Amino acid sequence: MTRALFVVSEEGYWGEECVEPLETLTDAGVDITVATPTGGPPRIDERSADPEQVGEETAEHVMEVHETDERLNDPIPLAKARAGEYDAVVFPGGHGTEWDINQDKHARTLLRNTIEGDGKALVVCHAIAILAFTRDSHGAFLVHDRDVTGFPNEWEEGIVDDDDLMPDGRKLPYWVEDEVIAAGGNWDAELESETSVTVDGDLITARGPGSSSAAGQTLLEELGIEA
Repeated sequence: MTRALFVVSEEGYWGEECVEPLETLTDAGVDITVATPTGGPPRIDERSADPEQVGEETAEHVMEVHETDERLNDPIPLAKARAGEYDAVVFPGGHGTEWDINQDKHARTLLRNTIEGDGKALVVCHAIAILAFTRDSHGAFLVHDRDVTGFPNEWEEGIVDDDDLMPDGRKLPYWVEDEVIAAGGNWDAELESETSVTVDGDLITARGPGSSSAAGQTLLEELGIEA
């Protein structure tokens, strides 16, 4: 059976970016494990379950999955995860990833070993910054000279204030697009397109919430699994 690991933020994951790929892979028969930095249940970004932000149907659905999915409510600690045990590793986005997942050494090791091994990696939205903080086995940034999409500065400008403060008062430590470009990534968020999913070898990146469904489908295709 194909196995996938979802690496989910305890600081606030974006509901749709986790739930869409989670359900897409589950429906295709993929066995899924969830990991968080400490092994505690992940926290959902409240804005991603706010009907005014995402619509009533999406808000209700992601909150239902967040509260009832046993895999999300009983994760393993990231330190226990081994890339070789999974065919794919998925990093859902959300601003929360900037405070934990992207900076976590076990998450970065897992990503590197997946890309350099036999697995596939799907990285979504703000989680894409982990590519700028992860080095390959030769010491180069993992994102260097790779084609990627991700959460663009143009969208970030509409969320943070002039001091880079989030609506909840937390200061955003960095902007995804800036970090990826600085680390040598070939950035194109395809802002003219309704969805944006980029495949570069065993690395799949997706721009944001609206690309979550396409991201899950793309991962299935790359795994050779029919939806």
